Amino acid sequence: MYGHLKDHLTTELSAIRNSGLWKSERIITSPQGPEITLDSGQSVLNFCANNYLGLSGAPWLVEAAQAVLRDRGYGMSSVRFICGTQDIHRELEQRIAEFVGQDDAILYAAAFDANGGVFEPLLGEDDAIIADRLNHASIIDGVRLCKARRFVYKHNDMDELEAKLQQARWCRFRLIATDGVFSMDGDLAPLPDICALAERYDALVMVDDCHATGFIGKHGRGTAEHWGVTGRVDIVTGTFGKALGGGQGGFTASHREVVDLLRQRSRPYLFSNTLVPEVVGGSLAVLKRLSETTALRDKLEANTRYFREQIAELGFEIKPGWTPIIPVMLHDAVLAQKVAADLLEEGIYVIGFFYPVVAMGEARIRVQISAAHEREHLDRCLAGFAKVGRRHGVIS
Repeated sequence: MYGHLKDHLTTELSAIRNSGLWKSERIITSPQGPEITLDSGQSVLNFCANNYLGLSGAPWLVEAAQAVLRDRGYGMSSVRFICGTQDIHRELEQRIAEFVGQDDAILYAAAFDANGGVFEPLLGEDDAIIADRLNHASIIDGVRLCKARRFVYKHNDMDELEAKLQQARWCRFRLIATDGVFSMDGDLAPLPDICALAERYDALVMVDDCHATGFIGKHGRGTAEHWGVTGRVDIVTGTFGKALGGGQGGFTASHREVVDLLRQRSRPYLFSNTLVPEVVGGSLAVLKRLSETTALRDKLEANTRYFREQIAELGFEIKPGWTPIIPVMLHDAVLAQKVAADLLEEGIYVIGFFYPVVAMGEARIRVQISAAHEREHLDRCLAGFAKVGRRHGVIS
């Protein structure tokens, strides 16, 4: 029975390889951090993890997780409403809601599940979702699961967003869905403009802050804090798998009634195992630390400013902005992979991104800066880019 499908899959896989779009996975044998070890034994500088605050391997965080592991066990072996809720789960929900400026929150096994489970319980066929074209795949898939009408506006184009809101005026409820920080380009959604349009057209605002929570905003509380619109955003989704420790798990924070309904009807919540206790304990420790000091986000900001200035001075084309997501534009998929491979030989671990992760002709290397990087790490990375860039004629 598998024969015909095997032939088809073999052809598909060969086409991916031959087009230069094959995505390989490198194997790491060390903890996540600014310097990591590959299975080849090579030690490299890591510039492609979402470890924005450098907490993934922090000893105090590992100890906090181990303490909860000993006290609360390895896992819950259940979903939340059966027998999978511990006191620390509710504590984390309350703490993350407070951190991002919402009434309450609900935990998910992954942020993909948070976005996959937020739309369908709240909206139906009489409603509308108006979404940015460059939203994360998890938002796109979550919208697909919902029966609401779908409208898509050009990336950060407020005129087109308004036009879509006008088209959806007849709908019962309207919800604008956008990334807070867009993961491929590193730019921000203009939340003041979005909130103003939402108020004009009686719409709700949902923001995915996976690439913002912990380091965007004066106190790291996300894009709403950065723009000064906390209280005007209705729903915030996010992750504990990036800046907040790099483990796993996601959340949706919102008005109390929204969260209550999600607990009753959100399928990824109702039918997935509970977030493991050790991740909950570690995440609580991270939120406590971030509520006490902004030292890590401040260092990240300084590192980002330095690297952006220096990489541009070398002559590389980068997407404009100020976040620690820095796309070095190469436009050609094969070139992006060759540059990434040569940088690895120079001890710089980065990844080339190309279609279908980004649009055709938009291939790039996405450099991600961390608070764990020291100036010598940044300078070694810049030296590697200069050497490899000249070798491939990207810079002169």
